[in-house]
Amino acid sequence: MSTIREVAKAAHVSVATVSRVMNEKGYVSEKSRKAVLQAIKQLDYRPNRVARSLFQKRSGLIGLIVPDITNPFFPQLARAVEDMAHQHGFQVILCNTDEQFQKEREYIKSLEAMHVDGLIITTNYSNNPNYEELEVPVVALDRVLQGAIPTVTSNGYEGGKKAASLLLEAGATELAVISGPSKLPTIKKRRDGFEEIAGTHLVASIESPFHFQGALDAANYLFDHYHCNGIFAASDVIAAAAIQVAAERGITIPDELQVIGYDGIELGQMISPPLTTIAQPIYQMGELAAKLLIQRIEGTPIAAVHHELTVEIIERETTKRKDEEA
Repeated sequence: MSTIREVAKAAHVSVATVSRVMNEKGYVSEKSRKAVLQAIKQLDYRPNRVARSLFQKRSGLIGLIVPDITNPFFPQLARAVEDMAHQHGFQVILCNTDEQFQKEREYIKSLEAMHVDGLIITTNYSNNPNYEELEVPVVALDRVLQGAIPTVTSNGYEGGKKAASLLLEAGATELAVISGPSKLPTIKKRRDGFEEIAGTHLVASIESPFHFQGALDAANYLFDHYHCNGIFAASDVIAAAAIQVAAERGITIPDELQVIGYDGIELGQMISPPLTTIAQPIYQMGELAAKLLIQRIEGTPIAAVHHELTVEIIERETTKRKDEEA
């Protein structure tokens, strides 16, 4: 691999002149500029990204921190972030924390050392003080962080209300909610909205991890301790776990038990029976988060700090249609 010194030697100029040509800063005669460009082409010179970032004050890198890459929700978010970043000449570095605070902190340090231009965070630690102290722009995605950090979320409170209303309209009378970790404000809103509409029909409200095995344990606990004929799960993965446990126990869906998830991931269409869900606009959320971050990187004022996108019901086969009610 060629070096900047070899380019300078081939072009018969100084290293400083090569740097000025590459970064388009400072005076360089036309003759020298052409000589440098020709040498770069002949030697197939590709400048070290970090070294170049020291000159340009821009690395072209964005860090994306997710808590669990095995959860299908996050790859769909990442795809949208990467698409928008690529359109604007940025590359995305994906960091999976496995929901571990220490690992998350280590990634933050590593990304700072790589001179990333900004970070998009989908952390499970919303009270992490490290983000307020960062010197690069930060945007929170599907999460709410402390301070004035811009956020992109969906309207989970309204989503929870929609889920309860649909179950009641479909004839369910004993409702349960399997929430995600209540320490996450976005998850708490989903549960609160559901419980408001469920009212006296609510028979159980429990928490579950987002990963599938933990959700299986939570579903088993629910069926062991409560009787219900309508479940709202705070994620589609949790809903899939509830459906599997119900099948293992011989509970038919939707005749004996109706289930609604939350997210709208592609997995919901693949399970049997296909899942009714409260769908977040996942792609638009990732796209907007990346757009906001790029605006902050470029110093462009953003119109609002908190962006809450609307959700919609996608009815499939885990809930009854009104004309199917017993």
